[in-house]
Amino acid sequence: MGDDTRKTARRRRLIRRLRRVREGESLVLTIAGAILLAVAVRTLLFQPFHIPTESMRPTLESGDYVIASKWSYGYSRFSLPFAPDLGEGRLFARMPERGDIAVFRAPQTGADTYIKRVIGLPGDLVEVREGVISINGEPIPRGLVGDDQQIDEEGNLVRYGRYEEILSGGTGYAVLDRGPGDLDTFGPRVVPDGHLFVLGDNRDESRDSRVPPPIGPGFVPADNLIGRAEIVLVSATPSFDILKPWTWWHLRQQRFWLSLDPDPA
Repeated sequence: MGDDTRKTARRRRLIRRLRRVREGESLVLTIAGAILLAVAVRTLLFQPFHIPTESMRPTLESGDYVIASKWSYGYSRFSLPFAPDLGEGRLFARMPERGDIAVFRAPQTGADTYIKRVIGLPGDLVEVREGVISINGEPIPRGLVGDDQQIDEEGNLVRYGRYEEILSGGTGYAVLDRGPGDLDTFGPRVVPDGHLFVLGDNRDESRDSRVPPPIGPGFVPADNLIGRAEIVLVSATPSFDILKPWTWWHLRQQRFWLSLDPDPA
């Protein structure tokens, strides 16, 4: 083999190596770009959340996958993955409206994520008597519209009254109440500045602002807000398992793309 032939072979090998390096760099850049885009969307626009409990029935079911808008209430450290300690406060801060379904980080732990309905805003005088909520001395109108039932974890049938509540702005939504209980009485208390009073729609099975830390969140700091729940993207029954194809039909297709905007009364 002559010198020219050997030089040509070396050049070709070098060109192939450079091409593989460039292809590898291109792949790394593509993956990095996709990760950055996903983080940006999750931080600034939308974030999915799984509903693991019954505390927001009948509005949300256990097994729902909810999409929350991140811009609705502004951005704090809880808007970022892993909630890095960047100090207090929110950028482009805006308070929720009564009736919003808000996603927030639990103030007692800073780790758990809650989803509840906003009932009281800073400065409101809130009270609960026999399950009826009053805001600034005015009871929230509430009427029985039907009943509901559920099988609990022990296999017992639990019956609920289904009520409709209507806030002062005309927003109506359904709640469940199974009768007198410890959570039917609260206050009167003034919602502190920069905080919110939130409740679960399943009133007897929700750890919310009626339950003080460390068991419940108590009044929720607005800085702990993550976003506003907008839609149920998909919903699966408890028997669904992505690793078990024979359970894939255990989906609640009627709940796909279900809007969570409260209905005006």
